[in-house]
Amino acid sequence: MEKSILVVLAIVLSTSLFSQENPREFEMTEGDTTYVMKQYMFCMYLSGAERSQSDEEKEKIQSAHLAHLNMLAEEHNLFVAGPFGDDSDKRGVLLFDLETVEEAEDLVSQDPAVQAKRLDFECHPVWLAKGTVLP
Repeated sequence: MEKSILVVLAIVLSTSLFSQENPREFEMTEGDTTYVMKQYMFCMYLSGAERSQSDEEKEKIQSAHLAHLNMLAEEHNLFVAGPFGDDSDKRGVLLFDLETVEEAEDLVSQDPAVQAKRLDFECHPVWLAKGTVLP
């Protein structure tokens, strides 16, 4: 019994020491494979409260929205962005390599479509295997 308590204590201490070094990464072993898990920031665009703009205004907002996404990709570690394939209140997804949810929220809140209230959003930390590549 004492031995198992010591093992658990050693694991907890090593995990907390590791997380103090880099709280956004940890190793996870499954079978004979070890994954480095990393925390990213997942943001989802939602339908906003104001979606009745004229066609001309919608085009302007969309153009500015896409320019904003391009800037995020170039300057702020946005590496996945795209719309959902259905017509629901959930409009699209963003995935950032940033330190905090607050950083992601600050960047997304600057989106012209969000500022025009055409889109709203929510952001959450998500753990993914580091180095995962989409086919």
